[in-house]
Amino acid sequence: MRVEWINPEALVRPLDGGMSRRSFIKAGAVAGGGLVLGFFMPGANKFARAADAPKPVYAPNAFLRIAPDNSVTVMVNRLEFGQGVHTSLPMLLAEDLDCDWSQMRGELAPAGDAYKDPAFGMQMTGGSGSVAHSYLQYREIGAKARAMLIAAAADQWKVRPEQCTTSKGVVMGPAGQKASYGSLADAAMKQPVPATVALKDPKDFKVIGKPTRRIDARAKSTGKQQFGIDFMPPNTKVAVVARPPVFGARVAKLDAGKAKAIKGVIDVLEVLTDRGGRGVAVIADGYWPAKQGRDALAIEWDTGSLEKVNSSRQMADFLAMTKTPGAVAIKGDTTKLAAAPKKISAIYEFPYLAHAPMEPLNCVVDLTANSCTVWAGTQFQTADHAAVAATTGLKPEQVTVNTMMAGGGFGRRAVPTSDYIVEAVNVAKAYRAAGKTGPVKVIWSREDDIRGGYYRPSHVHRADIGLDEHGKIVAWDHAIVGQSIMAGTPFEAFMVKNGVDGTMVEGMGAPYDVPLNLTAHTAKANVPVLWWRSVGSTHTAFVMETLIDEAAHIAGMDPVAYRKTLISAKHQRHLAALDLAVAKSGYGKKKLPKGRAYGVALHESFNSVVAYVVEASVVKGVPKLHKVTAGVHCNLAVNPLTIEAQVQGAVLMALGTTLPGAAITLKDGVVEQQNFSDYTVARMPDMPHVDVFIVPSGDAPTGMGEPGVPPLAPAFANAIFALTGKRLRKLPFDLTAA
Repeated sequence: MRVEWINPEALVRPLDGGMSRRSFIKAGAVAGGGLVLGFFMPGANKFARAADAPKPVYAPNAFLRIAPDNSVTVMVNRLEFGQGVHTSLPMLLAEDLDCDWSQMRGELAPAGDAYKDPAFGMQMTGGSGSVAHSYLQYREIGAKARAMLIAAAADQWKVRPEQCTTSKGVVMGPAGQKASYGSLADAAMKQPVPATVALKDPKDFKVIGKPTRRIDARAKSTGKQQFGIDFMPPNTKVAVVARPPVFGARVAKLDAGKAKAIKGVIDVLEVLTDRGGRGVAVIADGYWPAKQGRDALAIEWDTGSLEKVNSSRQMADFLAMTKTPGAVAIKGDTTKLAAAPKKISAIYEFPYLAHAPMEPLNCVVDLTANSCTVWAGTQFQTADHAAVAATTGLKPEQVTVNTMMAGGGFGRRAVPTSDYIVEAVNVAKAYRAAGKTGPVKVIWSREDDIRGGYYRPSHVHRADIGLDEHGKIVAWDHAIVGQSIMAGTPFEAFMVKNGVDGTMVEGMGAPYDVPLNLTAHTAKANVPVLWWRSVGSTHTAFVMETLIDEAAHIAGMDPVAYRKTLISAKHQRHLAALDLAVAKSGYGKKKLPKGRAYGVALHESFNSVVAYVVEASVVKGVPKLHKVTAGVHCNLAVNPLTIEAQVQGAVLMALGTTLPGAAITLKDGVVEQQNFSDYTVARMPDMPHVDVFIVPSGDAPTGMGEPGVPPLAPAFANAIFALTGKRLRKLPFDLTAA
């Protein structure tokens, strides 16, 4: 992850200081009594103009609620969609609050200024930043609440606060007095918020670092957890939208007669869709009649002069662009390339990828004359809240965006255009304009989700590498072509520099000390693109790690040993992760069964390093991944179980990108895939055995939501080379083309 994404100053506040009294807001007690705390971090908004002075934010809800029964509810300022923040963030707060973990609860926070990410300056879930960015944030809330509870007890007992101690949600006095946090909560509300607090020494941690089962696991495993797609307020109607087959197209002619005749269909309305298009919403008493109604529509589409992308032609165009001068991302010396005695010339191709979360997109909108309430599993609360206000014409304070539990997302629920949110609001506007009232829920089918755009961009890489007679890399000329995911977004100003989208080239070069000359070409296409779990590293890691492996083979060296000769001393975390994975896997010591081979890859993304040693086979031309051993360096492991789960899930998701059919293709501007029958995702039988090992560290945690994805495919490809002698240059894998 590149540092331009974040405001690092917000992440390095001293442990014994932190937020001022004025920045730490004490809100009113909630119904039923109790202590409620929230805060505002000045200077955190990376996206605000430099001249804008920070203003205190008084959120209607807060981060911490202690009830009389001693239960502690923590407002989680992110989206929980399987990554475990519903547990990890309460763990941070619980540590310095010194409460009983069994009484901790989590609740997803609505959109609100108080809940903005300290580093991004906006409320969002992405960049693997939830724990990394809120590590001090949530601990300080817990520490200040504890200090206020102690102060309240000291007042009651007529003793000094320093004479009191706490343990498992109870304050204890010098003469044996005891009072639960719940009994002190109302009195604690009357205490001044301490200006500073000292956070617990890591050696005294009782919660952080301990393998902890998820708070929401039981509800999810028993089917009781309510997700966005389950949520139906009273009197809600369901809308299914017929979207243009070519992005940005409009309705030329509509015959809705058959749709309106279907029982349960209430209305059929033309609505604005994404990228200036227009579609048709069928609104009904439930999903099934709405879908039947949409299927019965007769629509002629006006595609006008819109570009109609063809994937095969696009790849050919991208390849041609790699041979022309591009914007310089990294300047390197290529003078030794022509005369190098050994060379590698390679072309890599990567297709569009759909996010394909298990829960398709959905959004409930209740629009009235002077308010709009939205329920959605959004990763982008701040942006979506602003988009709803702009679309409805309401004031921001008239808009409420409630965060719902989501069944996956991988970036698709964090869209700078707020596409699916805005569309749902436009459906609600059309419904209201037609004289109807009440909530409307827009539900996307699996087909809608696969064909709905906002894909990981397709890319082509060209690499020309020169090596000396000993296999040392003496020159490396590299070009990347693809669409920019940052252009036209609020991130463009600081993520696109000198014509280079930083996310397109992230992961190239480091940690290897190689003379890389890197250029980038930004292509334009009528296909909406977006970040996808691990962003640019989804393709750059594959290219880097297979080429380094190839160079090792040319040098006649073991791939692990060769990597170590290239990793500079400043990248000790990479070496530690690699050494751990190698040691735990038995690489170089354990003899594998006949027909199996090892593959190795290493990559840093979002400030965390993951190394994989895999075991694979190829049977009748079909690759099979059997085992993955992971060495992870993410600094302090807040919840080792969450890290293990993230790596296991990342392995399966990354494995899916190697399987035949894992590609979005277009013909005449229309997406050809529509469901899991023709867009491949990895399934349970594909899952290898995964062992996860974490490098011990006491440094502040870095992110783990995405770093497990990038090194898996190249490690697998390197194992396949060891078995077949074939170098794979494309994802998904195609051994016939190698």
